[in-house]
Amino acid sequence: MPFASRLGGYLDRVEHALDAHLPAAGTRPASLHAAMRYAILGGGKRIRPLLAYATAEALGLDAAHVDAAACAAECIHAFSLIHDDLPAMDDDALRRGRPSTHKAFGEATAILAGDALQTLAFEILAAQDTEAPAACLGMITILATASGSLGMTGGQAVDLESEGKPITLAELAALHRDKTGRLIRAAVMMPACLLPDLPEASRGALDHFAEQMGLAFQIKDDVLDVEGDEAVVGKTHGADAARGKATYPALLGLEGARRHADALYAEALTALDPFGDAAEPLRWMARWIVHRDR
Repeated sequence: MPFASRLGGYLDRVEHALDAHLPAAGTRPASLHAAMRYAILGGGKRIRPLLAYATAEALGLDAAHVDAAACAAECIHAFSLIHDDLPAMDDDALRRGRPSTHKAFGEATAILAGDALQTLAFEILAAQDTEAPAACLGMITILATASGSLGMTGGQAVDLESEGKPITLAELAALHRDKTGRLIRAAVMMPACLLPDLPEASRGALDHFAEQMGLAFQIKDDVLDVEGDEAVVGKTHGADAARGKATYPALLGLEGARRHADALYAEALTALDPFGDAAEPLRWMARWIVHRDR
């Protein structure tokens, strides 16, 4: 059965798992926990959790073994979106088709909600019921490295510094490999920690796949910012251009950006060749990422 037939089940699975990990509504301090729940349970594509589950299938792992990795990756993603939307950052009032967290709860509470979701991610990983503590430590290390100054947070800093300035294609790729790609790679690589005997060649193939798809994902986001339907995309249309951000369509044109995403997609699929039919879930996810409308 194709991965698409199991997509709904995985989406329900991660939604229930996230709800269980979050403090219940009304838990003191109620406003902080309401903002956390608003930010992470308010829809979203769940691409990072789905990549974790698709990787688990490709490696023959039970979904229950990667629930923690799926939830932790989504917590970090939600934290990054809250902070990215702040007036001091990208100043976006709309996220997932409704007011951004700072618009709904105020800037101070939004900042604290992002901080709390970041720490919750590592609490989830550390609390895993596993007989392999090395695997748990490996996941924590991968996610921490992907999230910090040499990963997603550093990429955001470079993104802000680059607004309104000329930037080369190589510099743009480096920026987005950190800001967007590192967390996508983490979602794919964390499940591999559960298989200490996985050959290094297989581990490297997964990493190469994830690196190409992280960049292809960002290019598709850039294209959608130009031509996407705001009601479908759920974000303010044309926000990148308004802030003077360097984007792939700005550097390559829309058609050039699409061709570049297609080339990355093709390279990602080639990286999966050693896995044969077992990688069908990851191939499906890759196709969805580059052909999505939101």
